Amino acid sequence: MIDYSNKRVLIADDFSGFRSSVTGMLRQMAVRNVDAVATGEETLALCRNTQYDVILHDYNLGEGKNGQQVLEELHHTKRISPHCIFVMVTAESSQAMVMAALECEPDAYLTKPFNRASLEQRLDKLVQRKAALKPVLEAVSRNDPQAVVDACRTITQEQPRLATLCQRYLADALAQLGQDAELETLLSGLVGDRPLPWALVALANHLRARGKLDEAQALYERGVELFPMLPALFDGLAAIHDARGDSLAAQQCLEQGVRISPHALQRQVELGKLARRNDDYAKAARAFRHAVGLGRNSAFRSPETHLQLAATLTEQDGPGVINSKVLLEIRQTLAEVDKTWKDDPTLIARSNLLQGSALIKNGQKSEAERYAQMASERLEGFEGSLAPDTVLDMARQLRDLGRADTADSVLSTCAEMYGDDPAILEQIAAQTDNPEILKAGEQAKTCNREGIKCYQQKHFPEALELFRQASASQPRNISYALNTAQSLLQLLAQTPDEALKAECLRSLGQAHNMPTSDKRYERYQKLRRAADAL
Repeated sequence: MIDYSNKRVLIADDFSGFRSSVTGMLRQMAVRNVDAVATGEETLALCRNTQYDVILHDYNLGEGKNGQQVLEELHHTKRISPHCIFVMVTAESSQAMVMAALECEPDAYLTKPFNRASLEQRLDKLVQRKAALKPVLEAVSRNDPQAVVDACRTITQEQPRLATLCQRYLADALAQLGQDAELETLLSGLVGDRPLPWALVALANHLRARGKLDEAQALYERGVELFPMLPALFDGLAAIHDARGDSLAAQQCLEQGVRISPHALQRQVELGKLARRNDDYAKAARAFRHAVGLGRNSAFRSPETHLQLAATLTEQDGPGVINSKVLLEIRQTLAEVDKTWKDDPTLIARSNLLQGSALIKNGQKSEAERYAQMASERLEGFEGSLAPDTVLDMARQLRDLGRADTADSVLSTCAEMYGDDPAILEQIAAQTDNPEILKAGEQAKTCNREGIKCYQQKHFPEALELFRQASASQPRNISYALNTAQSLLQLLAQTPDEALKAECLRSLGQAHNMPTSDKRYERYQKLRRAADAL
């Protein structure tokens, strides 16, 4: 029999009668420390200062954050211990709600009504599981993936019956460590005649990330046959179709995922982006509207969603005048950006440009020029740190609004940051023929190419010097900064040196503002972990 007397439990439910009822059940189980709240915001406030052993959280709390958003934020802010048991409680049974709850992966899902016996039976199993995995969970809480691997292997060897409980932790740790061969072996062993859903998705994602698109697609399609209600499979298929240039097929896959689980914010955002690229503005606007709504109580709220919605609404009717209702929605959407993110001058400039674009389309030239002027002023000293397609859009909008000088300044920054990428440079060249922009980084590119050759030949000191020259010439270029850091790490692996370590951290600091969507972001994270481990 489990001793609950020393457990600290939090109940979150907007009905006082239910809070009282569950508190009574817990008292009968000898729980002495029980806190009860009515809102998700109160849950987050308490969790800032208190570590709970068990959280029983209702999904639908009325206004404000729901249970899914609370759990996401607890994980995002690291205010919940891996040892804590989080149980999602609800009286609802709609597919949208159930899928939303399951996708945020609570430890358990409990349907109302329930009695003390069923609550205790569920908690007993969860407490026993957490106790069995204690060494693994302690390693997870320390963010020590190697210790997680060691603990999983020890538990599996000493208690084989617990192997299935360790497998997902082991897979996550191997991925963190970059041990791709071991990870693939583990996941392949779990994807047999009766594959575990999470393992099938993890293996398909792993193969896709390494460019093995055919193998990944076959796994996703097999998964859809076996688990047709698993939206992550449609996410994966969409990514594969998109990588192959078939954005229409990608959109159809995401639409299926959204039908299954419409409350997933990021899935709605990705659907909106794909639909916009496909000129399917009605579906793009619908997806972005949904994402804006979901984001209002989410830790993952982003101004990008509002800006995408405003841009979609501006584009949706082609060259014609925007009707008054749509123009009002654009203004309201951008007003929310201006109010919520008022301290970010680049964001406000982008909002100003979208306002100007909508107004110029409606023939309101003088008002549009006012917004263009405000955007130009805010973009003085623009430092980048935006995705290249965003920067290119800004430059195009500035030029359309008669701000060619500011447009060239923005393109110059884009060329310095991303000009080593021929595809991006080609897009820049489509907007300007200014040789000072297009040719500014030629010497740096030459140094970088020579540095790569030296690095491949394991001539690390020579490579470092060439990368230093490239980075000194174009200090905002992300690739040059990462190449410099990687060469420094190779030298530091041979001979520790505090000066070189400091230089490595500075180089990584030059890249730390890159968008998470950047294809180099994963590389940056790996280099950062390696540098921090020195």
